[in-house]
Amino acid sequence: MWVFLAIGSAFFLGIYDIAKKRSLENNNVLMVLGINTLICSLIFIPFILFSLFGTIPPGSLFFVPTGSGKEHVLIFLKAVLVLSSWILSYYGLKHIPITIAGPINATRPVIVLIGALTVFGEKLNTYQWIGIVIGLLSFFMLSLTGRKEGINFYKDKWIFCCVGGTFLGALSGLYDKKLLMDMAPMFVQSWFLVYQCAMMFIIIKIMDKGSKIGKTPFKWHWDIIAIAVSLCIADFLYFYSLSIDGSMISIVSMLRRSSVVVSFIYGALFLKEKNIKSKAIDLGLVLIGLLFLVLGSL
Repeated sequence: MWVFLAIGSAFFLGIYDIAKKRSLENNNVLMVLGINTLICSLIFIPFILFSLFGTIPPGSLFFVPTGSGKEHVLIFLKAVLVLSSWILSYYGLKHIPITIAGPINATRPVIVLIGALTVFGEKLNTYQWIGIVIGLLSFFMLSLTGRKEGINFYKDKWIFCCVGGTFLGALSGLYDKKLLMDMAPMFVQSWFLVYQCAMMFIIIKIMDKGSKIGKTPFKWHWDIIAIAVSLCIADFLYFYSLSIDGSMISIVSMLRRSSVVVSFIYGALFLKEKNIKSKAIDLGLVLIGLLFLVLGSL
């Protein structure tokens, strides 16, 4: 069951990546991210209120527990981690092709794997190890493809943004597994979105005072709503997959990265990005790695 939830989450993550790319084109990154976090929090605030006043009963799938002070501190730390990852990822995605950014993000499970092995003591079988090795190879191949477009993976600041966002996102995935051992999925998702929204608008206010946010004007794009909705659905499926007994964060993380297929097809067909054949080979390696991971988890 948790495998299929992770795959469903991957599909909506692909939609999320496409909506991000469309919204960020010639647009103000922080404002797009700020409005996205606002919409996400507005989607979940009713669940918090309805749970608080008893409209949603405790046994419901959508019930949000009140939580202790310690639990809220832990959720706040998650919000800091995720928001840092998002800011880096948004800036990176704005300036590099989606057919490069997507596969970079798809290597996130490699970092998650290291953490899963060391922190949670997860055991991988032969198929799963093969999948991880192929995933590492795909990142190396992608760096070679990037050079054809004048992108130096070791010097380009936007590549560093993507890699940094990917690394922090992987840490967030490990943290999620820890949180969901003791907390309800709706509690984690609802409150981290609320805290994240509050922090985002503090950042915007600070940047606005320094006139650093106004260099690129903001323009409304309906895809900003698609960012928020697709992300909420993707995370809802993701959190519940991790809350199921026997789920493995190393496998869930890898399955979620299959979202790159959706964004890659969009970049190839609609954005007409370059070197698609070379990137398709890199993507093929990612998918083969995913296949081995799925086979190893059945």
